[in-house]
Amino acid sequence: MRKVMIALISLSMLATPVAAKPPLRDVAAVDDALLYLGLADRIRNECPDISARMFRALGYLNDIQKTAKSLGYSDDEIDAYRKSDAEKARMKSRGAAYLKANGVDTSDPQSYCALGRAEIQKSSRIGSLLRAK
Repeated sequence: MRKVMIALISLSMLATPVAAKPPLRDVAAVDDALLYLGLADRIRNECPDISARMFRALGYLNDIQKTAKSLGYSDDEIDAYRKSDAEKARMKSRGAAYLKANGVDTSDPQSYCALGRAEIQKSSRIGSLLRAK
């Protein structure tokens, strides 16, 4: 009887569904962090008066990966998300919306500078990745 109970308990544990992880795009701690990193990179590339805090940016990137791994995502899942053309396009669209909402005229490098300086001034996540020259 004891062996039967152990077998039934074991089977019930196997039959318990494993909670599915949401797509990484739905994990704000990862998706938003990558957006901020991308925006900081865009600002520093477009504005001649602002540069990147490269060591801080690399550390931030490592933190994003650690966060995803701590949530149970594998390196393959992280790479698939990071390299996905659909996700890149979605992130580019989110970035464009952020820039537009914050007054950036993509034909005017000084508007990127104004946003970059504002982000640095308010010590936002984006601003923490940038440095005024």
